[in-house]
Amino acid sequence: MRFLRFATLYALLSAVGLLPNVAAAEGAADANNPLADVRAFNIQGYYLGDFSGMPDSTDGYQAILRYAQPLTFGDTNWLMRASVPYNSLPVGGGGTTLSGIGDIDVFLAYQFDTKPGISFGIGPQVVAPTASDDRLGADQWQLGVANVYFNGTSPKFQWGYLLIYRTGIGSTPAGRTRPEVGAFQPFWFYQLGQGWYTGGAPIWTYDFATDNYNVPFGLRLGKVQQHGKVTANYFIEPQWSLASRGDGQPEFQLYAAVNLQFR
Repeated sequence: MRFLRFATLYALLSAVGLLPNVAAAEGAADANNPLADVRAFNIQGYYLGDFSGMPDSTDGYQAILRYAQPLTFGDTNWLMRASVPYNSLPVGGGGTTLSGIGDIDVFLAYQFDTKPGISFGIGPQVVAPTASDDRLGADQWQLGVANVYFNGTSPKFQWGYLLIYRTGIGSTPAGRTRPEVGAFQPFWFYQLGQGWYTGGAPIWTYDFATDNYNVPFGLRLGKVQQHGKVTANYFIEPQWSLASRGDGQPEFQLYAAVNLQFR
């Protein structure tokens, strides 16, 4: 199982070198814009290792399929983003691994009119209790709000953030704690030329119900290539936890993805 996890991540990175040497589009700096006004499909993977409070050999994996679609209602512009996770994670104190579909979340962002190169969106987020096993999800509907900012005014350096807060709604199942989670994802990208770039996009999480948190730092190597009307963004990003509290927090993560934008 561990070999398959590493093989998946290695294949994502190897794709950068195996694909034809096509010049990146002029809009390569926009390839990491989560509010880009284009249809997008992402395949993302996280290898999770060294969980706090668990045996050293405990690890896990999460794969995420994500689709984004621009929408127009009257004179307003929106972006819908839906994510379907597949989790293979340790559950319980013994570190037993459980695999299956996780909770599906949908985010609908209203896009404000801004000056060129700036994207700013805010809107509701809904998380559905779709996990194939209750232990792989919150076992409860969740409602929240998400805010995204992206500054791409410089062709060399781009930065921004994603801020999320959500909480459980309705009755909480017996034996479960009502979820209440905040997440902040700062991101920055520096263009190296010929489609190559570096940067990072770690997700800092805080659990308001338990006061547990995790603050990782990541360093990415990525490549943007243009294939006709498709902008492909391949990257790999190791992440290390700078501070954490509570059992089950990954001290190391390996994040890799293939992000496709259809222009």
